[in-house]
Amino acid sequence: MDMLLRQTAEKYSGDFREFAPFPRAGHPDGYETLSPDLRKRILEEGESFLGYRYPAIYATDFMNFKRTGNRVLYEDLYFARRHALCALVTAECVERKGRFMDDIVNGIFILCEESGWQLPPHNSYRRDSPQLLLPDSSRPVLDLFACETGALLACVSYLLGEKLEELSPLITARIHRELNRRIIIPYLEEHFWWMGQGDEPMCNWTAWCTQNVLITAFSEPFDPDIRRRIFLKAAQSLDFFLKDYGEDGCCDEGAQYYRHAGLCLCNAMEVLNAVSDGAFSPLFQTEKIRNIAAYILHVHVADKYYFNFSDCSPIAGRAGVQEYLFGKYTCQPELMAFAARDFRASGGELYSDEVNRISLYHRFQNIVYWKEVYAFGNCGDAPERSDAGLFYPSVGLFLARSDTLALAVKAGDNADNHNHNDTGSFTLYKNGRPLFVDIGVESYTGKTFSSRRYEIWTMQSGYHNLPTLMGADQSAGEKYRATEVETSFGSRASISMELINAYPLTGHDKTGGTPLSYRRRVTLDKKEGKVTVEDTSNLPDVILNFITYEKPVLREGQFLLGDLARASFTGALPLAADSQTGSAVEVLPITDARLKKAWDHDLYRVRLRMTGGAFTLEIQ
Repeated sequence: MDMLLRQTAEKYSGDFREFAPFPRAGHPDGYETLSPDLRKRILEEGESFLGYRYPAIYATDFMNFKRTGNRVLYEDLYFARRHALCALVTAECVERKGRFMDDIVNGIFILCEESGWQLPPHNSYRRDSPQLLLPDSSRPVLDLFACETGALLACVSYLLGEKLEELSPLITARIHRELNRRIIIPYLEEHFWWMGQGDEPMCNWTAWCTQNVLITAFSEPFDPDIRRRIFLKAAQSLDFFLKDYGEDGCCDEGAQYYRHAGLCLCNAMEVLNAVSDGAFSPLFQTEKIRNIAAYILHVHVADKYYFNFSDCSPIAGRAGVQEYLFGKYTCQPELMAFAARDFRASGGELYSDEVNRISLYHRFQNIVYWKEVYAFGNCGDAPERSDAGLFYPSVGLFLARSDTLALAVKAGDNADNHNHNDTGSFTLYKNGRPLFVDIGVESYTGKTFSSRRYEIWTMQSGYHNLPTLMGADQSAGEKYRATEVETSFGSRASISMELINAYPLTGHDKTGGTPLSYRRRVTLDKKEGKVTVEDTSNLPDVILNFITYEKPVLREGQFLLGDLARASFTGALPLAADSQTGSAVEVLPITDARLKKAWDHDLYRVRLRMTGGAFTLEIQ
């Protein structure tokens, strides 16, 4: 395994440079030149929290997750506290009149007095071990949001330190003491799984937590020896994170998690780079890092939509300043242009999701680079993405486009991070609108990351654009995979694969002495403007499942998808999926809060039964 970041860190023997990513409040080059619209937005949000009563969080609120599996009730209270503090601090930095300071101090002490900064689903000391009922304040847990809270308070101290000192030196002393006790000491003395060791698989946690530990360590005045230990350990963790990426840079967690994986990697590397006088700059130009950066550009469909799989939503959030900076550091103007255009399309959001809402670091990145990104996004000659087609072999993700169609096919295996059993599934958009879709995931609960995960319907292959074979859906695990994968590009871009090994068909090894087979080929014909799905099989019992955004209207040998497309099929007959109506079209009610953010109405499942050994679906 390459340890390029650790080796780079070890070679750096100089003193650490001051980490000053943003102007402090009151700095002469501060925030007086913000656009009137941005300034107005920041102050209005801060004013909405004047006199704010931070919500009480009781021990029973923490205990509720273990008892019921509900994450949302606790998280709503937890995130509300942090959102308020971020909004108040941002407003004070912009206005500098002191009227937000009392509410800021209340927020600081509210967070400092919490028994634990970790979320209840993460309240354990070993990976995949049962969560403890309550936090142990004598032994802090470093999870995603403990580290995020540490970075938040470190940024508060960095931005408003002088003003807080004027009120009382006890405030900054309390912040420093809590950061040392809750972040620095456990980071150096405990091993949490996301830090990495050996071949243990990593995910977005590693980059996300490491980013925030680095922000904490270098924003606060910790001892140089402590900082050096953190500097070395963080670089090593990022190497462990990178080992699970292919050279192609594909994020197996999907576009939504790229924001916590690739972008947090970028931020972590930039902290390391800033404090080491640019020692890490050459690593931004390595092929893998450049590919990780560009991934988000390639999986973007149009407007708000992304190709999604696993737990990722099709609406993965607007690109913006962070993507722009990753493109800038890796010298990819097409990524910078995409991010800048999307930032303008969003109206220049200060935060685009729950995490950015509680991250002062991300907020101030947006504020500081606002004008630069807006100006770049207004350049008429900024480069566009090449749509020649792409295959990510590390994950098995195939992408192809024409003037009207955008196609993604997921090969690979069923052992991705945030996995759904979706090997061989495809998604298709026409004119930027969804046709055949991947549903995504419902709100996280205790079941989501447990042994009962695949009881959840959205995780199952039968609720993807995949067949059910001999009554069986796909199983989870690395051995359940596509084989014999072949791709081609040009005017007819296609991918073909054998899917039989993705299914648990023990006891059905052969049919008439011939090994079982289920082959799928998906082709996008750019000249004819159509996508063809061709399935062949020697199994006697095959049910085909298709998930659509528009309500299908079935006619003989075809179904219409609104005013957008027609899907014609041969080699199958409609299956009466709905026992009450006898229809082959099943309504999939979208009632979950998380799914409602992705889909503005119910989705639909079409079920067909193969009548022979070959099935063809043409969509145009």
